[in-house]
Amino acid sequence: MNGHSESTGKASAPSSDSVCRVTQCQTAGTNARLKLFALLEAQGVPAAEADDLVAALEARALAGAHCEVVELDGIAPASSDPVFADGWDEGVMAVSEALMGIADRDWSRRGGRSAGAAELAVHLADVRQREWANLVRLETFVRETVLPRTHPNTTERRRVLEALGEAGGLCTARTVEMSSGDVILCTREAGHYDLDDLPGFKLGKSDGTPGGWHLADGSIWSDAGAACSPHAAV
Repeated sequence: MNGHSESTGKASAPSSDSVCRVTQCQTAGTNARLKLFALLEAQGVPAAEADDLVAALEARALAGAHCEVVELDGIAPASSDPVFADGWDEGVMAVSEALMGIADRDWSRRGGRSAGAAELAVHLADVRQREWANLVRLETFVRETVLPRTHPNTTERRRVLEALGEAGGLCTARTVEMSSGDVILCTREAGHYDLDDLPGFKLGKSDGTPGGWHLADGSIWSDAGAACSPHAAV
């Protein structure tokens, strides 16, 4: 035994949280770069000068990261054995050299970044336009094909109207189907509730049942139900 665990030779996989954070930073950085190049172009800054400015900012960020990494040299956890401490210092040096190598490489390739950003901006605009066109086609299909096939006062129709963003004019009353526990939303128009309005099966009866009723599929109910949310609820 040599007093320390031997490496398995496998690099630890980054956690999903780390990957997500890196992706977010990359996306934010790309958007910021595009906006910065657009602002510099609008101010009449030549493309070559814009390249140098952006490259200098990115090199400064890498240099700052390099300085922070270098400060970790020699400060391995106090409880570490000598072998771990040596590996720690070697790892710090490897990371710091890698950062400087990236900074040098990106600085040497700074030419043409502005043009590349402009091309990327055009590409993204084209992608967004295609996505918008696809959404328009989908909405047209739902409105012209799916909606006409739904029946009035059905949950299916209400869901289609919600997908189209047109359910704001519908009643907000709801009840609970006791047998299944499902929440049922009224499918009639907002403002329909009238205490003098009785469903057909109650007409001509004087059993003291209050008027007013909501409708969804085969369910019918009034605000008087214990499991009901009144029609005025938001």
